Amino acid sequence: MQQIINFIIRNKAFLLYLLLFSIAMVFTIQSHSYHKSKFINSANFLTGGIYKSVNDINEYVNLKTQNEILQEENSNLKSILFNQTDTINKTFIDSSYSGIFYKFYPAIVFKNSYSLSNNVLLINKGKKDSIRQDFGVISSKGIVGIIDNTSNKYATVISILNTTSRISAKLKKSNHFGSLVWNTKSPEFIQLTEIPKIAPLTKGDTVVTSGRSTIFPKNIPIGIIDSYQLDAAENFYTIHVKLFNDMTSIEHVYIIENKDAEELNTLINNTNE
Repeated sequence: MQQIINFIIRNKAFLLYLLLFSIAMVFTIQSHSYHKSKFINSANFLTGGIYKSVNDINEYVNLKTQNEILQEENSNLKSILFNQTDTINKTFIDSSYSGIFYKFYPAIVFKNSYSLSNNVLLINKGKKDSIRQDFGVISSKGIVGIIDNTSNKYATVISILNTTSRISAKLKKSNHFGSLVWNTKSPEFIQLTEIPKIAPLTKGDTVVTSGRSTIFPKNIPIGIIDSYQLDAAENFYTIHVKLFNDMTSIEHVYIIENKDAEELNTLINNTNE
């Protein structure tokens, strides 16, 4: 306290000048409309700049929350999109029929390998989120892989860049279908095999999921035809597909649950027996 008093005594002349100058400025601003408007405009400019900076910081901090909200909205939209059907008679709706075949869950990739022969991803959804083995995984651009193992909070995904992966895919234009495999040469390309020789092929044509399994709905994008060649017997094509996904930078994904998968698999297994 004594130091404060000593400071005031030492600088009393300067402090008195500041006080009188401030009083004079207040009276000048209040008594002259021009000066008053200039002061208000300057104050608004200053406070506006401060509020803008604070708002920009808040928006940056809230990016994660906003991304999660957008992912949730996208999941709902994808559920609506892939569950549309023209075969339902809209004049009669059974009250026990939910209309839901596929359910989508947003997730974030924690770990992603793409330089090995058997690559996997780790995501932040698990058993507590109703995630189970053999659920499909896609991004906003196309397929990513299939759920392999799950813990309570996490799950591993067999990437499409995995030599054990086999996913049914087709040519979008002609519906000729085959199997997606990976030759381990590049994370940008995957191979579509078993396409019959009679299939019309054009570089740049789109390849999509066939819907011939219980994992992925049909027509999910995969990539475009980059090149192709006949096999040794010259009966089937092997097509090199350039992926829509950049598999080296996957971050946000969607998990697909086929609500009818158990019933369909039971029926198929009983038929095979």
